[in-house]
Amino acid sequence: MLDRKPIFDEVRRMLGRGFDDSEVARLDSAIDHAVGATPLTAQPEHRLGPAGKALIRKWEGCGKCRADGRFDAYPDPGSTDGAPWTIGWGSTGPDIAKGTVWTQAECDARFDRDIQRYADAVSRALGDAPATQNQFDALVSFHYNTGAIAKATLTKLHCQGRYAEAQKEFGKWIYNDGKPMPGLRDRRAEEAELYGRE
Repeated sequence: MLDRKPIFDEVRRMLGRGFDDSEVARLDSAIDHAVGATPLTAQPEHRLGPAGKALIRKWEGCGKCRADGRFDAYPDPGSTDGAPWTIGWGSTGPDIAKGTVWTQAECDARFDRDIQRYADAVSRALGDAPATQNQFDALVSFHYNTGAIAKATLTKLHCQGRYAEAQKEFGKWIYNDGKPMPGLRDRRAEEAELYGRE
């Protein structure tokens, strides 16, 4: 029988962290496949649905439109230092700073590219746990805004099938720099409503 410990130890060192249960299951599946024990089970592919896209775009906006129809980057309104600088549909990253200017097409293309990365992260965090399209969309919106899907208690509760408790967790994520933000409170309420929708 194959000793898996050296493989897991090396991947831990490479990542600089441990694994959650869904990652352990996926690594086990990949190892089984590599040694010919079982076929590799594919991770289900999830895509953001129309309700999730509309919710994210509503809250992110595509603001700071200039007279020429292009868009300026702007500082985070809730942080003390302005970080992260944002442009378009809530896009952030090392390529976005004061003075960054994009066209509408650039804003839309970046959103479409980024949102699948966030959807993939939510899929990984959920592992084999089932999710309705509305639950998935709400979790992607949450993650797109917070980046916290891997560590949030609401994710753990969802994976345990404790959906009513998970739904209540959205309301805890309303702070920026330690201050409650009315906009975050309202966004979390809409995400929670979408999450609980049939």
